[in-house]
Amino acid sequence: MKRYRLGPVRLSTLVAIPLAGLLMSTSVARAQAVTPVYERPLASCIVIPQTRAFPTSQPRPVIRITGVSAAITIAQQAATTTLDISLVNTGRQRREAELIVPVPDGAVVRGFTFQGAAKEPTAQVLPKDVARRTYESIVAKIKDPALLEFIGYNLIRSSVFPVEPGGTQKVRLTYENLLKADANRIDYVLPRSESLEYGVPWNIAVSLSAKEKISTVYSPSHNLTTTRASDSRITARLAAGAEKEPGTFRLSYLLEKDGVTASLFAYPDPKIDGGYFLLLAGLPTKPKPEKEEDRIRREVTLVLDRSGSMSGEKLDQVRESAKQIIAGLEDGELFNILPYSNSVDKFAPAPIAKSSEREKQAIEYLKSIRAGGGTNIHDALVESLSPKPVDGTLPLVLFLTDGLPTVGHTAETTIRESAKKINTHGRRVFTFGVGVDVNTPLLDKIAVESRAVSTFVLPKEDVEMKVASVFRRLSGPVLAAPKLATIDAAGKVTTTRISEALPSKIPDLFAGDQLVLLGKYRGKDKLHFTLAGNYLGKERTFQFQFGLDKATTRHAFVPRLWASRQIGILVEAIRELGASIDVVPSTAAKVVSTDPRLKELVDEIVRLSTEFGILTEYTAFLAREGTDLTKRNLVFENALKHCRERALMCRSGFESVNQEINKNRQVLQSQLNFYNGYLDSKMNAVAVTSVQQVNDLAFYRRGNQWIDSRLVTDEKKRKSAKTIEFGSKEFLELAARLAKEGRQGSISLRGDILLSIDGKPVLVKAPVQTAR
Repeated sequence: MKRYRLGPVRLSTLVAIPLAGLLMSTSVARAQAVTPVYERPLASCIVIPQTRAFPTSQPRPVIRITGVSAAITIAQQAATTTLDISLVNTGRQRREAELIVPVPDGAVVRGFTFQGAAKEPTAQVLPKDVARRTYESIVAKIKDPALLEFIGYNLIRSSVFPVEPGGTQKVRLTYENLLKADANRIDYVLPRSESLEYGVPWNIAVSLSAKEKISTVYSPSHNLTTTRASDSRITARLAAGAEKEPGTFRLSYLLEKDGVTASLFAYPDPKIDGGYFLLLAGLPTKPKPEKEEDRIRREVTLVLDRSGSMSGEKLDQVRESAKQIIAGLEDGELFNILPYSNSVDKFAPAPIAKSSEREKQAIEYLKSIRAGGGTNIHDALVESLSPKPVDGTLPLVLFLTDGLPTVGHTAETTIRESAKKINTHGRRVFTFGVGVDVNTPLLDKIAVESRAVSTFVLPKEDVEMKVASVFRRLSGPVLAAPKLATIDAAGKVTTTRISEALPSKIPDLFAGDQLVLLGKYRGKDKLHFTLAGNYLGKERTFQFQFGLDKATTRHAFVPRLWASRQIGILVEAIRELGASIDVVPSTAAKVVSTDPRLKELVDEIVRLSTEFGILTEYTAFLAREGTDLTKRNLVFENALKHCRERALMCRSGFESVNQEINKNRQVLQSQLNFYNGYLDSKMNAVAVTSVQQVNDLAFYRRGNQWIDSRLVTDEKKRKSAKTIEFGSKEFLELAARLAKEGRQGSISLRGDILLSIDGKPVLVKAPVQTAR
């Protein structure tokens, strides 16, 4: 950015926003009286980096946004956001452009610069009423519905800057604002388009610092990678592959309290006499027990497949994985090795405490393991799950196989039931399927039942790396066997305030973990939770109380994440129904596929998928142009066919592994999936663009029309829709109302929009030049 023209920054003297003295001291001192930018005509091109560039005088845009970098610094509650916007002029003439940037309430401009010589750069925060009039005038002039996504926001408007023909321009805008706090949770919001058409890459990096320790950082909107520099300093950035993910960027962090720290996001929904909630919980940055001898030690049992198919590189990688795991144990933690093929062997009669000498013995033992024989999964599970763990330990099993059960009991139902019955001591069974010739639902069910997860290593993937990455996450047990309950005002457990909480069985929490729990709530009174478990070696109960007065439809990510997880749970139940197929294949498949439970599960999947616009490989057909969602029987039969042939019948191979990966992503989903992305049966990534999730609504595209999911199954109701013309007075009144509800994005889609307002259908006609 060395070529930026740096000069004094001018602020609107008409805007007084109460920010901390820290923020005002740097900006007000430089403020000068200037002519307000909103008193001049619009430039030939309006650049809104959160959506795109809009021409005001030529029919097609010649200026394009090629990329945006957002550098966000948060110190206590003060946030500084710097947007670096890269532009290109594809035309043959010089163009004048200006920025219009939607910003949160209370924003103050700190800097505005661009490349090259031009007039003094200025940028001003428009007063609320001026921002509204400015937006309406732009909409009336440009007639592009995409502009409407940010109506109702505060706006920053810049002075005009040049973009040379065939050239590029770099623009930098910096603004500051105070972040909202909800008790010990601080929230940051960067408005951006939710449109799937928006393909501009964004590089977002956040630097957090606080006076107190930071417990955890969470984004419901985007996958993040985080690095902790200290107890109170964290950096976060978009994970690889998320650069083109649309949607408002949201980030929240919790300030640490004693033990478990928690906060609540709530979304009101009168249809369920309450709403949806997301409980976010984090752990101390450096959890330590009061006494070293009280810490939770791990007892790790490595159950390693050494059947004939494991010979060569696979067994070599498994040996190296086992070595790494043993090396990663602390002295005094316990381990054992159980290789199996036709039968099960043992390194030691019982788990032994790690020491340098025993580690050497284990390495020699691993070298002696040879591949040969069949795969006796049943007996390997029995031998690893039956013994009583050492008192005071968290018993973990890492169970690895590369094939279907071929020796001993081989029926899926028998192995499942045995594992559940035998595991009376609560061992956590982390399963690893190496290759695709494994029974994926079996491995996944064994893991889920025990508070663990399954992992699948595809051909050409590194077994050692996959196993090591899972085990690294299992360092430092903090809260074992956690249980969540709600209590009433008298302190007694009640089951009437929340329902359908996911996950239903909370996993153990290790150092660095966070808990994201979703569910439904009833009523409007405060919610009281208790979270109990073995905390650093001692039984503890943590109590939390949350008011619901801050429940808002702007927390649209809450019901959507809940619905996605719920669909994953329903798919898991269908997969489980198929377990009996291998008992008597000739008759079981037919019996299971006509099971009324299957029909009930499929019906609920279709209902949730349609309502929330959340599609899977089984319901992607709902988005296809030729699918008539008013014909419910045909829709149901189509979904039933997909679920029966894939989720129910398919138990191994690529086409089974992909289902398990898709399902696990949904069951554990903590970030939005705007594109409804999933892996198909050939492990190719698939995205669905004809269903659009906007704010808290979902729309299905049919021809040139987007149909609200609340109307998409009711043809009779759709035909009675009232028509509103784009840009009319009635249209602007509707836009203002939707903005107050946080739903203005629902009229920003390209094409006609049929939506439900107060239960009645309204057809918003697209402007002629944007209709397709």
